[in-house]
Amino acid sequence: MNIEIKKSIKPVKYSTAIKIMENRLHAVNIKKDKELIWILEHDHIYTAGTSFKRNEILNKSIKIVKTNRGGKITYHGPGQIICYFVIDLNRRKKDIRNFIRLIEKTIIETINEFGIKTFNDKKNIGIWYKDKSKIKKVATIGLKVSKWIAYHGFAINIKNDLTKYNNIIPCGISDREVTNLKTIKDQNYNNFKDKLIINFSKNLEV
Repeated sequence: MNIEIKKSIKPVKYSTAIKIMENRLHAVNIKKDKELIWILEHDHIYTAGTSFKRNEILNKSIKIVKTNRGGKITYHGPGQIICYFVIDLNRRKKDIRNFIRLIEKTIIETINEFGIKTFNDKKNIGIWYKDKSKIKKVATIGLKVSKWIAYHGFAINIKNDLTKYNNIIPCGISDREVTNLKTIKDQNYNNFKDKLIINFSKNLEV
């Protein structure tokens, strides 16, 4: 498979990551470089997608970075795994819905390897966990497609600071909470990134 796999050890600045992705998008489009799967973490940052609304910012003192991805407001920070990608759908099915399902399948399969069952929701994009009577989000998905090349990515909450979500209405959904895997099941997640890469790569080959 002609995909470059990158894993960054230190946190990557959000603006730097976006610039690298956009450069790779152009390179893939003119067939000058490989597709990309990039695993990293960001320092504390709130980002807003193209469909966000101002009333979803509960704490007006926080800084919001507007992006060109789809979706609404979310939070990134230490303890959250982010998977950015530049994937050429011209080489696969030209079907955005199918690609989103592929991402959902990848996340669900990986989390399941740690003994946690999660699920997708047709009405609310992302990956969810049922905690007794409450449904809580554990992963977000936000992407953009240019000339049938998909980029941006998804984020999975492993052991991030959940109080940061109190400043916003995460993803514009006010009646559901956010959680992380460490809260659901306190165990070692050190090899989560490797399992995620294996599953994403496998699903892209199907």
